[in-house]
Amino acid sequence: MICHFPVLSSTVRVNSKITAVFWLLLSLMALAGCQKKPATAIGLDLSDILGGQNTHGFERALKEREFHFPQDHAAHETFRNEWWYLTGNVSDGEDRVFGYQVTFFRTAIVPVLALQTQITERQSNWAVNDIWMAHAAVTDINGQVHYHKQRFSRANPGLAGAKTNPIKIWLEDWTLGSVSNDFPWQLQVKTKDFDLALELKPTKGHVLQGDQGLSQKSAVPGNASYYYSYTRMATKGIIRLNGNTIDVNGSSWFDREWSTSALDKNQSGWNWFSLQLDSGEDLMYYQLLDLKGRADINSQGKWVDDIGNSLAIKPTDIKLNILEEWQSQDGKRYPTRWQIDYAAQNKSWVVEAVMDDQYMDLAVKYWEGAVAIFDAESQKLVGRGYLEMTRSR
Repeated sequence: MICHFPVLSSTVRVNSKITAVFWLLLSLMALAGCQKKPATAIGLDLSDILGGQNTHGFERALKEREFHFPQDHAAHETFRNEWWYLTGNVSDGEDRVFGYQVTFFRTAIVPVLALQTQITERQSNWAVNDIWMAHAAVTDINGQVHYHKQRFSRANPGLAGAKTNPIKIWLEDWTLGSVSNDFPWQLQVKTKDFDLALELKPTKGHVLQGDQGLSQKSAVPGNASYYYSYTRMATKGIIRLNGNTIDVNGSSWFDREWSTSALDKNQSGWNWFSLQLDSGEDLMYYQLLDLKGRADINSQGKWVDDIGNSLAIKPTDIKLNILEEWQSQDGKRYPTRWQIDYAAQNKSWVVEAVMDDQYMDLAVKYWEGAVAIFDAESQKLVGRGYLEMTRSR
């Protein structure tokens, strides 16, 4: 087997400002090219990727901005990190229900301005300016199986990226895009265990998260992201599992964020909920955690009614209680059953993982999976959604 190692352009001088994250990402990319199954024992820590260190030369999310579409679906190369995040619940119309997740991540190695000043001759088409990572997962709820895969690539030459005219976000042949700059979008993912071929179209307009799209993650200025969502997207297409093709319909949620730093040194991760109720209403809430696992005061969310009007959720508006936990093989504990009380809407739900082990045991390790939503009093199923839980080492 031939191993393909990333190379740096000879015209870009790499200095001490390049963090250890860069070299670890390169090592993981090399492992992915040299092994049938990448070694997942090596893990990237969230505090290295999303922390406030090594931000010099990158743009920061410091104040409100105007959002422009479709331009903001494309990459924001002056920021260090960004991602395009799809989760959804679909069914075959009878008794089979599936959860799915597809995420594209971009991490800049060198600030764009530094590249512009360092390049003295034509830059190689193979220069490593950005590292891309993509995750895909399918939860077969009836079969109680959680499939998950990852990919890594440099951006150049055309191996990964995000652009408009037409819209396209891709890492090799995993793609999300359109034939134009409008909806519907087409999602295409192929792996050894599963394929996804889905069409997605919003049934509501976009929602600006945080304060008009500025989502503050800590008290430190710049520890924030620009963040918008399509909280409900009509979804149809096919899922292939182990050679079997299944026609599906359902609903998806799209999250879009870009930033240079988010987590403060006193924060350890988050619990993030995206809930779609059968009433047509949606709820997003992320509970940030301190180093002792307690809720951080910068936690926040949005309530979206059935026609797309949104209302901010503060930590004092909502109460989260853990009912059950699951422990991963590496010893981390993840709550898989919650009670959520939202007084502003006089709502109380039990949010329960459709299976406990939906652990993304990849280079970046986290729990992400499909959940069912039950009315806390009647115990009737009233919706479905997704839950993501991250923990720093």
